[in-house]
Order: sequence, then structure tokens, then C-alpha cells
Amino acid sequence: MQKRMIWCWVWVGMIVLPGFAMATESGSGIPFETAMDAAIKTVYVVLAMMSVLTLALILYFFAILRRRAVVPEPFRTELIEKLRSGSLEDARRICSFRGGPLSAVILAALEHIKNVPAADAMLLRDVVEAEGARQSESMEGQTQFLMDVAVVAPMVGLLGTVFGMMLAFNAVSGEIAVVRPTALVAGVNKAMLTTAFGLVVGIPAMAFYAYFRRRAAKLVSLLEVNASEMLMLLLSRRPSA
Repeated sequence: MQKRMIWCWVWVGMIVLPGFAMATESGSGIPFETAMDAAIKTVYVVLAMMSVLTLALILYFFAILRRRAVVPEPFRTELIEKLRSGSLEDARRICSFRGGPLSAVILAALEHIKNVPAADAMLLRDVVEAEGARQSESMEGQTQFLMDVAVVAPMVGLLGTVFGMMLAFNAVSGEIAVVRPTALVAGVNKAMLTTAFGLVVGIPAMAFYAYFRRRAAKLVSLLEVNASEMLMLLLSRRPSA
């Protein structure tokens, strides 16, 4: 999680900071208002990219966090038949060709049995639990990307708000507002819009994160139940050496 957050902030910083540097660099010949406008537009670009990323993640999680993707019923039925009949090689073959968390967990157990025919029951259980934990982390951990967006997007919007307020205060300090009061209003308006845009991106990301987190937890429980059932079959139906 920490690595994802660090890279997310590095990515945002690489996009936003150049615009901020343009605004604060003295003697660059770039008008302050122009530089601030560029920085605010950069914030909008970042938020737009994050909104696209959020939509892509939502569609992706709808596709992978499904019962049919984690524990497909036809695959489960076929695998149980192979294990009950003791056809471990056939079971290993169908697991190899069928992707998914359940097939990965059972394949790890079958590969262990293939390498260690007289495998200890406790050691075999450890293998299944280790692979199951890895698959669980893969399902639940990926949803954390939505949380990252939900945290970062409002802060990027707040950064745009700071730029907008700087633009408004610059209008006041330069006494432009005396002649053109709309200059002050324009800066405040830009400041509020970036905050709103950041919240528009962050709030749905947070809501869908909570939804997919619960959905992933239910699928992990389903995976654990089926993995335990098949482990019992493995232990009871393994052919003698």
C-alpha cells in the first residue's frame, strides 16, 4: 500500500509541480496570472486522468470479482470428480489450463503432491493456505487502488484551490480588483471548482472501494470453503505410491 501511495504522489508531483514552478519562478518572464492558469489547468488534467482511472478500475473489478471468475461452478464440479476418482494428473492438467484463484490453489497442492508423493498432511495444508493467502491478497489488495484515488483526488483538488486563491490574492495585492472586481471572483471560482472536481472523483472512488472490499471478502470466504473441501478430497483420495 505504501509503495502505491508513494508512486501515486510521485506521478502527481511530476505533472503538477512543473506548473507550480512556472508560477513561482522569479525573472522567468512569464506573467503570474498565466502561470497560475497553467497550474490550475494541469490540476484539471490530473483529475481528469484520475477519473478515467477510477472508471477503468470499477469496470475491471466488476469483471474479476465475480463468483464465476473465482469459483466457476462447471470447473469446480469437474475438479471434484477428478479428485474423488483419484485422477490427480487429470486434475492437475485442468487446473493448469484454467486460470483463477481456485485453480491456482489446487494446482499448488497438486504440484506439491507430484514432487513429494508422500507429502505430510500438515505440510500440504500449509501449501494450500499459503497459496490461498496469496490469492486472497491479490483479490482484496487490488481494491486498494480505489482507496488511493479516493485519498489523492481531493488533495489534488485542494492544491488547485490553493492556486486559485493565490491568483485571487494576487489580484487584490496588485489592486486589479479595484478596477476589475471580476478578477477576484474568477480566482475564487477557479479555486472552488478544483475542490469540487476533486471530490467528484474521490467520493465515488471511496464508495466503490467499500463495495468491492465487501465483495472481495465474500469471495475470499467462498474460496476458503472450496479449497478446504478439495483439500479433504486430496487427502482421502490420493492413490497409494
